[in-house]
Amino acid sequence: MARQGKKLKLTNEERNELITMSRSMVLQYRYVLRAKIILQWSEEKTLSESELLLSTSRPTIVKWRKRFSEKRIDGLMDAPRPGKTSAIAPEVSAKIIELACRKPGKGYTNWSQRRIAKEVGVSQSKVCRVLKAADLKPHKTEYWCGKSTDPEFEKKVIDIIGLYLSPPQKALVLCVDEKTQIQALDRTQPELPLKIGNPRRLTTTYKRHGTVSLIAALSVHEGEITAKTIDKNNSDNFLSFLKSLYRRYPGKELHIVLDNLSVHKNKKVMAWVEKRRKLTLHFTPTYSSWMNQIEIWFNILTKDVLKGGVWHSKMQLVSQILEYIETYNKERAKPFSWTYTGKTLVA
Repeated sequence: MARQGKKLKLTNEERNELITMSRSMVLQYRYVLRAKIILQWSEEKTLSESELLLSTSRPTIVKWRKRFSEKRIDGLMDAPRPGKTSAIAPEVSAKIIELACRKPGKGYTNWSQRRIAKEVGVSQSKVCRVLKAADLKPHKTEYWCGKSTDPEFEKKVIDIIGLYLSPPQKALVLCVDEKTQIQALDRTQPELPLKIGNPRRLTTTYKRHGTVSLIAALSVHEGEITAKTIDKNNSDNFLSFLKSLYRRYPGKELHIVLDNLSVHKNKKVMAWVEKRRKLTLHFTPTYSSWMNQIEIWFNILTKDVLKGGVWHSKMQLVSQILEYIETYNKERAKPFSWTYTGKTLVA
């Protein structure tokens, strides 16, 4: 009779991770095998049974059982390999760094490690080590916005922050903007659903069913969204939306935060607003539309609805957006805890 080894107890978290590893179609097979060895051990399989079931050697099974006993899941990973790292001459390192920091020629916009290696005449792994040591990432690009050129920057910032923190009594603060060119994308094949070891998958080929634009207003201190879809982002549609907001909140003093889009400052719009004593428009400073809180909600909409969506028609996209807004207002609408963590912009 085969000798039983000591019993292995797994936590629920360990068992779930091992099951995921053992069923993975992405991991290299050696990791899949190691996970299966440990799972069979937890099921009290003998060494002989595991040898037969997994078609592997007894020393291999003993090795990974021991490694798991010592380090648990981490023990199933490959240990660092011994050996001395080959030295890189200082002049070679300097050349690699100089190239990485220089704009490439021959029509390229960005450097890759492979092209730097070819240019210098070293291996790609050496280029990787030098760039990592110097904390250089030529494959990455970050964007930043320069200082606003708006001469009334400080005044506008204080005005809008004041509305957020301490609005006038019996006033309603609304943040309004448009999200344009939302594409109703369909896929040429049915999507493959999420399953263990594989993410949800969509075919890369698609069909377009047109685009939709959304104009929306966020009630800053309640969190409620008022929105409608439009075919074109023009002054007529914007003015129509303003009028609907004015009718929606009769008797309320409305303060509406907007960015500097020309549609928002159209002559017809401004002429209509001037005749409304209880309606005031507040424009964000130039290059500062991030101050408009509706942008936060547009980001939520993109993550919850638009990213990876599949629609068989433009109307289906419109219906889903409007259904989502209704659900959001019922279940999630609340004021944002709006914070700014950058440098002080005004004295």
